[in-house]
Amino acid sequence: MAGPLTEQAPAKVNLTLRVLRRRADGYHELDSLVAFADAAFADAADVLTLHPGSAFALAVTGPNADACGDLSDNLVRKAADALAARVPGLRPGRFVLDKRLPVAAGLGGGSADAAAALRLLARAHGLAADDVRVIKAARAVGADVSVCLDPVARMMRGIGHDLSPPLGMPPLPAVLVHPGEALPTREVFTALERIDGISAAAPQILGAPQALRAWLAAQRNDLEPPALALRPVIGAVLAALRESGAEVARMSGSGATCFGIFADIATARAAAQTLALRAPGWWVRATLLR
Repeated sequence: MAGPLTEQAPAKVNLTLRVLRRRADGYHELDSLVAFADAAFADAADVLTLHPGSAFALAVTGPNADACGDLSDNLVRKAADALAARVPGLRPGRFVLDKRLPVAAGLGGGSADAAAALRLLARAHGLAADDVRVIKAARAVGADVSVCLDPVARMMRGIGHDLSPPLGMPPLPAVLVHPGEALPTREVFTALERIDGISAAAPQILGAPQALRAWLAAQRNDLEPPALALRPVIGAVLAALRESGAEVARMSGSGATCFGIFADIATARAAAQTLALRAPGWWVRATLLR
């Protein structure tokens, strides 16, 4: 095994999210268009480094390290354990996580970290990215780890394991804003009242960014109303994004991060600068979503 090896764990953004039904096992079936922050925008991603070796170890650094809690429950550890259970002789090694994304923010940071750990271990042990053992380990760790294994735009359905092929989505200039208030996913689903079971047809998006933005404007996130009731500051974030020129403003996942879609990256960057000055306590990042 060579080393050290490094992978980005980019922010996952639910551009749309429909809650279709609650299953008997407590999970909810979803229908969501998922995209990821472009790798060129490193401040919209965690960074995970693997120093190959025999015993597992994990250290967390970065601006949001203190919010990670008990490292024995970290999804990087769970990912390493899940793959080790399926690959005899696997040596996990020492991981260093640079935690840049806010925690409990609706950006799939923990799942993205777990997926990055699986990619790193696959590289270190000569496993193909689509090795069935890697895929099964991702599913065992969490519902949306699978979609983070190959971080490109696609439709995600069911509890997160039913994935469409990559959609070839044109890049969307965006601003991500988190108001600094964590919002646990369980709380949002508990407060959810409306479940209409209506799926959204996948958009015809190849080569049509303007049409994609128009399609997105007509969609919704079913978790936004309960999240807004729990964290009213989300409304202030959405209003600020719209005032800054966003053509689409919506909450991602279970919140509290919101995104705004802009006509071009220059406008997105200018809006991010304005928002960061207006609310210095907010986490604000301009990026491209792919």
